[in-house]
Amino acid sequence: MAKKAKKPPQGDGNKFQKPRNTKATFSRLLGYLGRSKFLLLLVFVFVAFSALAGIIGTSFIKKITDEILMPVIGQGITSELLAPLVKILISLAVIYVLGAISSYAYSRIMLQVAQRTLNIIRKDLFDHMMDLPIRFFDAHNHGELMSRYTNDADVLRECISQSIVQLVSSVVTVIGTLAMMIYFSPVLTLFVIAVLFLAFFIIKALGKQSAKYFRMQQQCVGDVNGYIEEYIEGLKVVKVFCHEDNAKKDFAVINGRLRHAATNANTYASILMPIMGNISYISYAAVATLGSLIIMTVPQGSFFSLTVGALFTFLIYTKQFFQPITQISQQFNNIIAALAGAERIFEVIDTPAEEDDGYVTLVNARKNAKGEIEECSERTGMWAWKHPHGDGTLTYTEWKGDVRFHDVTFSYDGKKTVLKNVSLYARPGEKIAFVGSTGAGKTTITNLINRFYDVDEGKITYDGINVKKIKKDALRRSMAMVLQDTHLFTGTVRDNIAYGKLDATDEEILAAAKLANADSFITRLPEGYNTMITGDGANLSQGQRQLLAIARAAVADPPVLILDEATSSIDTRTERLIEKGMDKLMEGRTVFVIAHRLSTVRNSNAIMVLENGEIIERGDHDDLIAQKGKYYQLYTGQFELD
Repeated sequence: MAKKAKKPPQGDGNKFQKPRNTKATFSRLLGYLGRSKFLLLLVFVFVAFSALAGIIGTSFIKKITDEILMPVIGQGITSELLAPLVKILISLAVIYVLGAISSYAYSRIMLQVAQRTLNIIRKDLFDHMMDLPIRFFDAHNHGELMSRYTNDADVLRECISQSIVQLVSSVVTVIGTLAMMIYFSPVLTLFVIAVLFLAFFIIKALGKQSAKYFRMQQQCVGDVNGYIEEYIEGLKVVKVFCHEDNAKKDFAVINGRLRHAATNANTYASILMPIMGNISYISYAAVATLGSLIIMTVPQGSFFSLTVGALFTFLIYTKQFFQPITQISQQFNNIIAALAGAERIFEVIDTPAEEDDGYVTLVNARKNAKGEIEECSERTGMWAWKHPHGDGTLTYTEWKGDVRFHDVTFSYDGKKTVLKNVSLYARPGEKIAFVGSTGAGKTTITNLINRFYDVDEGKITYDGINVKKIKKDALRRSMAMVLQDTHLFTGTVRDNIAYGKLDATDEEILAAAKLANADSFITRLPEGYNTMITGDGANLSQGQRQLLAIARAAVADPPVLILDEATSSIDTRTERLIEKGMDKLMEGRTVFVIAHRLSTVRNSNAIMVLENGEIIERGDHDDLIAQKGKYYQLYTGQFELD
């Protein structure tokens, strides 16, 4: 069922929150990059060589000017000067070609490092998500979680592949250029450094604002993705209730927050370039004027003297000096944005995984000559709970499907009690039905059986064992669920049925489909069991999707079966057709059924009527009809379920 429309998420659009620990996030990101240490070392070597190639190449200008050009002014070039000029030009060509090769090499290697790192991060994120409890996904918007894999990961990729190498290259260029400037003219270098301090305060002020809005932008992107995902899922509901205009208005609000954050982030980032450019031009003109005065007034050979070639070279270094500083400030903005995305990714990875303190496992078993249950390696069709004890001994309990609730009380949020002192039992092979109004606690009971949530008080036992002692994967493997909201995966019909038992044979899949009465419609599909399913079964009807879900549960062949409105989307005729198959599926199994359609629960061994989290009536159909209570009113139509 599609989600109902609601107001757009507020997120952090109106209130910016800084990352909790930027230093820790950066350190953790370095840990991921550290898995490619050798490649990173090569990158830094190539980056340094590429930057130094430009710096060294520029230094040749002094030699060309003072030793080649100045002597030929008014005289023309001679053969004695031509040979040194050719030698210098060849040296420059070699240096710049090697610099270009280095640039190409570090770019290719860094792209490989970036993709490798993102592959590991995405894998860690997905692997951890699979271990998170259902409670986490109930509390987080799916679209906002998806933005961790898309937007946040993409910003992180750009940072690793481009920003980091640009930052290293800029730092090497600044340090190398500054050293050469000091070598050519300490006096002019002091002047440039004084201008640099002015630029530093401007960069700091603008960078702080830019970083703030880049972080806000990442949060707003998540809000937009979450809203779009929700309304695409619920588009039918939106159209049925004619809420298109309201949806547009709500989207305009959160989209406006994103526009505001993105505009401010990029505005502060983009104005750095023209500001630094103008400071660079002013510094360039001032250095040219001051250098010319030094050439004209300071005698050659003294400590503060300057040649024409040295001034030309220094002027080029001046431009080279300010350009990487501007790049450093811009790369810092990109790195801050990437750290904001990385922190959002690590926030999910750091979410505590689903706790599993169980130690009882499910194993293949058989009975020996004495009639005792023992573990065996081959599949016998018999299973047992393997229960280790503190004294080192092992006991085996046959897997039957006896489920009991003992005074269970539960709340999702710790405030509103959903179940109050619920006690019930389901013996192996019994069918237990739950009926009641929406919110009465029916689905909550099934969520507790398979430990999607744990009880607050009381306990649940499975074959006499507290379910908290059973490992969750063993517990869930021992039961199958057919939900009201079916979900099919991209793949063939055969693959989707086999999802209940991945090693199922074709014969088992066919038998399960026939049991659920799905075989007849499957064989009419274009490619039968090999028909591809995409878009969560968009090419199938809702009833057909649920028939596949029932077949998927049938192939798992568990002793406990949970049917949560499993036939809600199947018409009455189809329901009658599969009734015999469902009876076969439930035969010999403990079955929990949640149903609004009371005709599906008439043959239950026990029917529990829930209201406000409590069992107000229990008994079989005839008993409850004789009591003429709530169930009688529901069955005779005197009262309707909401």
